[in-house]
Amino acid sequence: MLNLLSNLTNKKEKKNKESENTTEKESKKTTATKISAKEKKHAEPDTEIVSLTHLQKLTSGVPSRPKTGDIVEGPVIAVKKSALYVDLPPFGAGIIYGREFINARDIIKKIVLGDRIAAKVVLGENEDGYVELSLKEARQALVWNEAETLVKNKTILELPIKEANKGGLIVEWQGIAGFLPASQLKPEHYPRVEDGDKDKILESLRKLVGERLPLIMISAQPEDGKLIFSEKDFGTAQKEKIVDKYAVGDVVLGTVTGVVDFGLFLKLEDGLEGLVHISEMDWALVEKPKELFSIGEKVQAKVIEVKDGKVSLSIKALKENPWQSAKDRYKQGDIVNGVVIKFNKHGALVSLEEGVAGLMHISEFGSEEKMKEKISLGSTYPFQITVFEPSQQKMILSFLDKEKIVKK
Repeated sequence: MLNLLSNLTNKKEKKNKESENTTEKESKKTTATKISAKEKKHAEPDTEIVSLTHLQKLTSGVPSRPKTGDIVEGPVIAVKKSALYVDLPPFGAGIIYGREFINARDIIKKIVLGDRIAAKVVLGENEDGYVELSLKEARQALVWNEAETLVKNKTILELPIKEANKGGLIVEWQGIAGFLPASQLKPEHYPRVEDGDKDKILESLRKLVGERLPLIMISAQPEDGKLIFSEKDFGTAQKEKIVDKYAVGDVVLGTVTGVVDFGLFLKLEDGLEGLVHISEMDWALVEKPKELFSIGEKVQAKVIEVKDGKVSLSIKALKENPWQSAKDRYKQGDIVNGVVIKFNKHGALVSLEEGVAGLMHISEFGSEEKMKEKISLGSTYPFQITVFEPSQQKMILSFLDKEKIVKK
C-alpha cells in the first residue's frame, strides 16, 4: 500500500515537472519569436519604402516630356516629301508636317540629314506617338529671344535703311522690319526743316535710304512684332565723357551744322553738338536765323547750361547787354518813342533801341483788329513806360494816342 502511494506521488511530481519544462520552452519560444520579429523590423525596410526610393532613383535623371511651347533641339533623321523627322531621345522622334512643313519649306530645303535644328513643340504627343513640332515658330521665338538680349546689352548693329516715311526710317534685322524714329537720329542725320514741313522732312530722310547705319535696338515687342532702333543712344557713355569737358561759362568755337526756325546747331567736336536757341542768338529780335547764319560758318558762343548730355549755348552772352546801359536812360513813367517790330497774341512788341524792347498789351485796344487799325509794323509811336525792370529785361508800355497828346 505504501509502495503504491509512493509511486503515484512520484508520477505526479514527474508530470508536474514535465509540464513546467514545457511551459518554460513555450515561453522562451514566444520571447524568441518576438525578439526575432523586432530585429527583423529594424533590419528589413518596408517594401513600399524600398519601391518608392528605387523609383525615385530611376526617374531622377530622366527629363520631363516636352510640352507645348517648349523649344527642343535634335538631329534630323529623315526628310520625306511632306514631313521632316527629328531625333528627340528619350522620347522618340519629333515630326514637322502638314501646315508647319509648308510654312517652313524654304528653311527645310536647306536642311540635310544630321543637321541639328531647334523647333517649337506644338503638341507633346500625337496619336502616332510623335512630338509635333514647328520650325518657323521656333525660329521666330529664337529671333525674339536674341532681340531681347541685344536690347539688354545695347549691341551695335550695322543695318541697311530700306524706306523712309514722315516719322523716320525703316530698317531690317533678321527679316523683321524695324523703325528708326527721326528723333533717334544723330544730329548730322536729323532732318532740320524750317517750319516742320512734313514733305520736306520726308525728302530729307529719303537721302538716307540705301545707306548702312550703326544702330542699337532700344525696344523689342514680340507680341506686336515691333522693333525700335536708335542711332544716337549707343554712344551715351562716350558722349558723357565728352560733355564732361564743358562747363557753364566756357567760351567755345563751333561750326554751324544746322540752321532751323528754333535755333542753331554748332558742332563743338566729333560726337558733340550744342544748340543755340533763337532767343540766345542776339539781344535784338531774331525771326529768321537763316538770314544771319549759314552752314559751315565758324561761330563763337558761351556755354550757358550742361544737362542730360546736352550743351546749351548763347551767342548774345558774348555781346554787351544793352539793358545794362538802358537803366541809366529810362525809368518808369517816361514818355518815349518806340518802333512796333512784331505782333503776337498778347499785343505788340515795341523797340526803343537795339536790344531793348517791351510789350504793349492788346487790352489797350480791346481786340487785335482794333490794335492793327491804330498801329502798324515798322511805324514809330509815342508810348509811356509803365513797368521797367532792366535786371529782368522786362518792360511794359502804354500806347499814347497822338491826337490826345496834341490836344493836351
